[in-house]
Amino acid sequence: MNTKLTLTIDKSIIDDAKEYAKENGRSLSKLVENYLYLLSLKSKKNIAKDREDELSPYTKRMMELIKKNPARYTDLDLKEEKLKRLEEKYLK
Repeated sequence: MNTKLTLTIDKSIIDDAKEYAKENGRSLSKLVENYLYLLSLKSKKNIAKDREDELSPYTKRMMELIKKNPARYTDLDLKEEKLKRLEEKYLK
């Protein structure tokens, strides 16, 4: 759903942006929309990075293993895997 947005921007910037949009076969609205979309993606990536920093070392390690070899871990049961690693660590 599209919503109207009113912005106050220096006229020379608007003129340059309209020219750029015309040269590239796009509307000024689409250029602004795409720019705001890219900003939101960057923000989401930063939030994801912050959340990743809060993960436990175990979870980070599991993520690394899965990224290195995703095919090996398609049917991975994380609870079972954690139990196995804890048994190896403390029962041997």
